[in-house]
Amino acid sequence: MSIAPYLKEIGRGKDGARSLSREQAHDLMSRILDGRVTDLELGGFALAMRIKGETPEELAGFVDATMAHTLALPDPGRLAVLLPSYNGARRLPNLTPLLALLLAREGVPVLVHGMVADPTGRITSAAIFTELGLPPCPDAATVAARWAAGQPAFIAIETLNRPLASLLAIRPVLGLRNSGHTVAKILPALPGALRVVNHTHPEYAVSLTQYLTDTQACAVLMRGTEGEPVADARRQPRMQVFRDGRIDAEASLAPQDGVLVELPVLPAGIDAATTAAHLREVLAGRQPVPAPIAQQLACLQAACAARRGSLSASAGSVA
Repeated sequence: MSIAPYLKEIGRGKDGARSLSREQAHDLMSRILDGRVTDLELGGFALAMRIKGETPEELAGFVDATMAHTLALPDPGRLAVLLPSYNGARRLPNLTPLLALLLAREGVPVLVHGMVADPTGRITSAAIFTELGLPPCPDAATVAARWAAGQPAFIAIETLNRPLASLLAIRPVLGLRNSGHTVAKILPALPGALRVVNHTHPEYAVSLTQYLTDTQACAVLMRGTEGEPVADARRQPRMQVFRDGRIDAEASLAPQDGVLVELPVLPAGIDAATTAAHLREVLAGRQPVPAPIAQQLACLQAACAARRGSLSASAGSVA
């Protein structure tokens, strides 16, 4: 069956397009991920959604369909943190691995998922982890082994969800990102984990806030650093903590205001080897952790503690 009826709804331009229901979005994305569409239809979908923008209900349907193809991962035994890393470093060093390593050092199981290589040449988290002796995990058992060793686990999207990886792979052909990239950044790949959801454009903050609310998510929403789920080392962004879909104002952090009076110590370059060498210095205590990342670390630890408290209270009430 053709997806033309869906394209007719979503392809009428920014002002004329109509949104899909969650069920329709689920069906549409299922057809795409199952490979039941032509290349022409796939391109039409990607461009139509790029112009229209996804509604929270559509995002929920897309995620529902995508989770059906996602690799089952082991239970970490503790509340984990999920870091989607799909942008990499362009002008600033990619410090997502630093955040992951700091969390792991505090006993938090961390799963980072993303691209192994970026077609535009950005420096991926995978490249930096590999320089640190933590190459991408080839399977779920290796993820469990990394957690058991107190290390963060990076898994490639090709391993985590191959159909989604194929959808992301059309970006170089079209020259534009598509709905698959948004889905990847909000994917609850490890059920129950605290997701760090980042956005690059203000309009996404609105739709993602509603999505996290509607789906009763456990997450931290923030503006990413060049699209990465880590605080800008120069200035702390706003961090909104969601507990079961409700914003926890006490655990959330306001953005840093005012004029910067001091710049952080950063790697001399953004390449993987230089970044990894700097991260070793930071972890050894010979270079400071940038203050915004230290704040993000504390925010995530507080959000995890609050989440554990909520789960304990729920278990107690059931008992």
